Amino acid sequence: MSSKSHRLWTRADVLAAVLNGDTLIVYRDLLLRISDKWLDAHPGGNLSLLHFVGRDATDEIEAYHFDNTLSLIARYAVGRVQNSLEQPWDPLVPPIMVGWVRRRDTGGKPYWHREAVEQRSSENTATAPSSQILLLSTDASPLQEKGLAGPTEATLTPPPATLSLQAQARLSQAYRDLHQRVTEAGLYETPYFTGYGPEVARYTLLALLSAYAYSHKWFMTSAVFLGLLWHQLVFTAHDLGHMGVTHNWTMDRLISIGIADFIGGLSIGWWVQNHNVHHIVTNHPSHDPDIEHIPFFAISTSFFSSLWSSYYKRTMVFDRFAKFLISLQHKIFYIVMAFARFNLYANSYVYLIQKATDTKRARGGTWAWRLEVLGIAFFWTWFGRVLYGTGSWQTALAYLLVSHIVPSPLHVQIVLSHFSMSTADLGPTESFPHRQMRTTSDVICPESIGFIHGGLQLQVTHHLFPRLPRHNLKKASLLVKQFAEENGLTYAEFGFIAGNQDVLGVLRNVAEQVKIVGMVAQSEVVEAVEKSAPELKNKEG
Repeated sequence: MSSKSHRLWTRADVLAAVLNGDTLIVYRDLLLRISDKWLDAHPGGNLSLLHFVGRDATDEIEAYHFDNTLSLIARYAVGRVQNSLEQPWDPLVPPIMVGWVRRRDTGGKPYWHREAVEQRSSENTATAPSSQILLLSTDASPLQEKGLAGPTEATLTPPPATLSLQAQARLSQAYRDLHQRVTEAGLYETPYFTGYGPEVARYTLLALLSAYAYSHKWFMTSAVFLGLLWHQLVFTAHDLGHMGVTHNWTMDRLISIGIADFIGGLSIGWWVQNHNVHHIVTNHPSHDPDIEHIPFFAISTSFFSSLWSSYYKRTMVFDRFAKFLISLQHKIFYIVMAFARFNLYANSYVYLIQKATDTKRARGGTWAWRLEVLGIAFFWTWFGRVLYGTGSWQTALAYLLVSHIVPSPLHVQIVLSHFSMSTADLGPTESFPHRQMRTTSDVICPESIGFIHGGLQLQVTHHLFPRLPRHNLKKASLLVKQFAEENGLTYAEFGFIAGNQDVLGVLRNVAEQVKIVGMVAQSEVVEAVEKSAPELKNKEG
């Protein structure tokens, strides 16, 4: 390590460098500088890095990377910082979390660009703690802030936190001890024969049953089995996206493209980018794409403010159409979820189109993108031929709908683990394990039907150890429950039916708030009209 890497940086030093445009991240007691080149090439996407500028990302880095990758991290170090149990690192607010990003002008010179404005909580409640920062469109920026050339010290200073920095540091250490126990128990070893053996047999059987039914012109039966095949294949594609099968990026990406793109018509590249951000900023209204479903759903009244999405780079407009749908969201929930796969197509293809003109490709970006485009073309060729072979457009439409609606319970299962959990922002002080256990829950089911949920009903453990092979989550969850009990954390879990009831309850409560807001607005209009009427009469007189 060079002498430059031995420099001890103070918090003021890091703040000054970040304000100057450096991407600095704390890993244990090392200060890492991420180059623009690596920001673009990072396999997990640049947002996974930008959300930790000025913060301690030790737990997240170790949860997402294998030992051989971790051994290379020191080469990015530009110095050291004070970061211990006795004196943990005092985090900054990452610029992207207050609406600031770096861009380059036509001459290649970098500059700060304000894509959104921050809205800090003016209260301190369970749903809007004092630490909360949400993002709004720049149209909402006060006039005095319009001329800012970049973030300031005040901008990157966290609001008052409800959590103790020292207590979160101790929790992080306990989590690292837990991670060590999980590793020593051999739970990162993929059970190829006992885990994926039965699954491959199941996939093969469903494919054969769909083909057999189709050959006998039992088209709706064929569509059901095809939908069940897609439903089951998603679980393996999920594992591959997390490098949880062969643990080799290239091999896992090749297999996942074969499953997701060629067989399922979905982009695994889009899913990995989306899913990584979801894991990093779980349930944050301005940053987690998995809860940003305006105009169809809102699981928090925070969305009434037309928040800015740092992932989608657009304002989630809470307009009249959104108000109408969200006022009915608890009634249309299952109808919308039945067609959720079509939304996955849209997101996948928008991603691939954007990447076609994006010169800043991540690792494998060129060959993987080309293979994905080929896979999507292949999918619509064979699936289009299947639809054409049904003999009529009415039957083809029915086949299309049935095959896509059958996997919909999977989409319901996914949202159960987050929609009813906290969406509050506890700030950069919050540790990785605390955030994951606060925003995630398990779905309880008998082990005999666990395959229906693909093992991913154990979302708490999965969020704590995203690379862990899915078939080992059950064993790991026993260690996580012990960890939760020892550290005073709540391990949230509920049955499938109870989980649905909780989600519907959240949706209903938000829907009722929409109606209340509408009634208040209407009464204010009436009051204003009544107040202005005498004034108009006086003027006329």
